Amino acid sequence: MVTGATSGLGEAMADALLEAGARVAFASRPGERLEAAVDQRRCRGLHAVALPIDVRDEETVRTAADRMIEVLGGVDIVFNNAGIGMRTVNPRFFLEPKPFYEVPVDGFTNVINTNLVGYFLVARAFGPYFVDQGRGRFVNVTMNHETMKRRGFVPYGPSRAGAESLSLIMTEDLRPFGVTVNMLLPGGATATGMIPDELPEEARGALLPPSVMGPPAVFLASAEAEGLTGERIVAKDFDSWMDAFRSR
Repeated sequence: MVTGATSGLGEAMADALLEAGARVAFASRPGERLEAAVDQRRCRGLHAVALPIDVRDEETVRTAADRMIEVLGGVDIVFNNAGIGMRTVNPRFFLEPKPFYEVPVDGFTNVINTNLVGYFLVARAFGPYFVDQGRGRFVNVTMNHETMKRRGFVPYGPSRAGAESLSLIMTEDLRPFGVTVNMLLPGGATATGMIPDELPEEARGALLPPSVMGPPAVFLASAEAEGLTGERIVAKDFDSWMDAFRSR
């Protein structure tokens, strides 16, 4: 399952997994966008399944988890990716960063509920299932540490910093049960809907393509990654990371 699979990093990871032969549940808010995304893949003979979900809502997350297990006959790996960025609280955050004390409370809460509470609710829904079957994998998408302390990046920075702490604690809580938890990040700003419209053309040309997430996502779902846990993988440096991993 990939949350936030209809756009950006989630879509890139879901497509890479499909092309590698996986059955993938596209977990996203219900609507025409989700249905169209899944229909496009199924028309190409790929095994995509629509999974309506609002990661901020405990009941819909639990319902989606039960439905996925029923429809697909089980689940091996969950990619926690659904998130919203700074544009939701400050559309001009690149040119006009705002201090934390000017961030609207509802804007702060919405980002935290999506980017952090959402990760927790999804992991909480699938964690017991993985523990019972004695195997399972979580991949939590995060971002560069520099962004967590960048001026004007409340609440996005704190939401991802919290998700990293959650990931590390999940790793230790699940380690005794054979369930793995790893983090994956692009390694720089990516060409997604989170990028502000006023980004200079020079900077826009330096953006990473969302497809950078594909190879490490496929690896983390593969037999080669069996037992790997507690890693923080930077997608743009994946080749060098793999060289080091294989030489361990």
